[in-house]
Amino acid sequence: MNRNYSHADNLIHQFDTVLRTLIPHAAVASRPSPATADIQDDEMTADERRHAAGLMRVNHTGEVCAQALYQGQGCTAKLPEVRSQMEHSAQEEIDHLAWCDERLQELDSRTSVLNPVFYAASFGLGAVAGAIGDRVSLGFVAATEEQVGKHLDEHMVKLPAGDHRSRAVLRQMAIDEAHHAHLALEAGGARFPAPVKFGMSLMSKVMTKSVYRF
Repeated sequence: MNRNYSHADNLIHQFDTVLRTLIPHAAVASRPSPATADIQDDEMTADERRHAAGLMRVNHTGEVCAQALYQGQGCTAKLPEVRSQMEHSAQEEIDHLAWCDERLQELDSRTSVLNPVFYAASFGLGAVAGAIGDRVSLGFVAATEEQVGKHLDEHMVKLPAGDHRSRAVLRQMAIDEAHHAHLALEAGGARFPAPVKFGMSLMSKVMTKSVYRF
């Protein structure tokens, strides 16, 4: 029997999702981490571990932004099927969030203190995109996931050679992000022009450089 959720129920759900996104170690994955017990790192120096942690912190914040983007879009998406797709993709992004958080703990590091700032900005962008129309909203998802995929590919190369566990996590994340982008375009998302993608890339670089250390 399906339950019709009230406005208050939806607000409580949204607030719970915000807390699980922003509070360290609160996100719970629905799938086991790709960094399984049989995948072990080679010996890494202290500098290599710090570098790996910086890259994984960037990826964690990227997932915080993705959660906020989907939540913002879900609030303003007009078609129920689009809203449902946003919710499904957002659940997989929670997996990514939890996996990155877990890996940061293994590296004796932490998530970024700037996460609330990037969450708020991404939520606003998602809500605006959703309010403009589902075609633009889905196109924004596709373009964003494309940018995330590029970052993941770069980070898999930049990770220390001995960091096999982080690389396993990023490899599965890249597969999921490519799938999200494909679904968004298949559902009717607009293909953004190169200048718009370039602007998104610049914003992404600002996040990357600040979060790597903080």
